[in-house]
Amino acid sequence: MKADKKSAVKKLREMVFSARQEPEHFRSNFDRTFSTVFLPNNVECVSREYGGIKCDVISPLVYSSKRVIIYIHGGSFVGGSCAAYRNFCSSFAHASSCRIIVPEFRLPPTYPFPASIDDLVNVFRSVYEEENVARNLEIAASGLSKSNSSGHIIIAADGSGASLAMALIFKINKKYRSNIQNLVLFSPWLDMSSDNPLVAAGKKVSDGVMSGEALHAAVDKYTYAANISNPLVSPLKAPVEDFEAFPPVYIQMGQDEILVRQAIELKNILSQVDVECTMDLWPGMMYMFQMADEFLPDSHLAVNRVGDFISKREGESAEEIEERQRIIRRNNIFQVES
Repeated sequence: MKADKKSAVKKLREMVFSARQEPEHFRSNFDRTFSTVFLPNNVECVSREYGGIKCDVISPLVYSSKRVIIYIHGGSFVGGSCAAYRNFCSSFAHASSCRIIVPEFRLPPTYPFPASIDDLVNVFRSVYEEENVARNLEIAASGLSKSNSSGHIIIAADGSGASLAMALIFKINKKYRSNIQNLVLFSPWLDMSSDNPLVAAGKKVSDGVMSGEALHAAVDKYTYAANISNPLVSPLKAPVEDFEAFPPVYIQMGQDEILVRQAIELKNILSQVDVECTMDLWPGMMYMFQMADEFLPDSHLAVNRVGDFISKREGESAEEIEERQRIIRRNNIFQVES
């Protein structure tokens, strides 16, 4: 497969809101560009509610019962949907051997800050309670102690969803936070404040897909001007102590993105409180290149790399190997031994 960067950039621009667009028009274009009828890898997608919020639950053929991903979609705060992210999250679920829950949270300007965050907090608490019940039953059945039970919820997000994901972690208490295994961020938006050089420079700063002007246009619909330095909007404005006890962070993005400097700043902040942060930069790649897989071979490789990070991070225990083999036998899945 030969890379077609021009077509990839054209597609990915539909993910970025512009001041020249109306939110409804932006949303419809986003959904039309990224929605698909057929999902890859034979994944199953069902709709259900968590915390009163409608969600997609995407399950690959083989997945671990010991972890689940809550995926917080981007879309410049004002767009994005379960439908637009089913294809990408199906590939991500398959690569990571995880179920993925994608909330359909409320969007501005009809529902401005903090409606999206409130919805995500409700989803997280509901997922936590359900998974914790299942976890305790499993621990009781296996005879393991709770002290051997590590965090089992993974938060993943892209673009503006990264700001929402970090706001979610800032808002939940230590009991909930301790159950987050990882925070995975794709091309994260981390600073929308007026003193951010990208925002100040506007359209003069661009990487072909993302621009400072786009950041400004999006946050203008999300919240009022005096609130843009709020850490729940611009996470890099949070005091360092707010990052203590953060889960390990994995950031994947194109090396050519104008947002790379913000990601490096986050990594530096996390290092001050001894939180692990892995930077995975892809040379020659642009903003959210992972969602242009029909044009870029690197998209598949990148998603697989994140999936490997998640599924192999702790290594497989004997119980996990036995569980995986049981699922394989039950579903009549054949494997070729290497």
